Amino acid sequence: MRQGQTSLRTNDQVEVIAGKDKGRVGKILKIDKEKNRATVERINMIKKHQKPVDATQPGQIIDREAYIHISNLMLVCPECTETVRTGKKFLEDGTKVRVCKSCGATIETSKK
Repeated sequence: MRQGQTSLRTNDQVEVIAGKDKGRVGKILKIDKEKNRATVERINMIKKHQKPVDATQPGQIIDREAYIHISNLMLVCPECTETVRTGKKFLEDGTKVRVCKSCGATIETSKK
């Protein structure tokens, strides 16, 4: 896959297919198209050491999500609830939509 091209979108439900979190499902929070990486909710958690902002606040260790490469993610179809490959299709009104390759359903990206 070339740089910046992906069929995954923010708020998509994805499953991790490789790595330490293999088999876990989460929602995409953020995508970096230049690096082909995505942040997925509660996946690839790291500990970040944060310095105190001022003298009254102590330093702390924060758990947060780290980026994961998009090749390790696979979209979960909302209709058939399986991990699927996607295709593109034009509707009658000319809009381009993503289509599930196994069940043929159109995949809508849910808004926040």
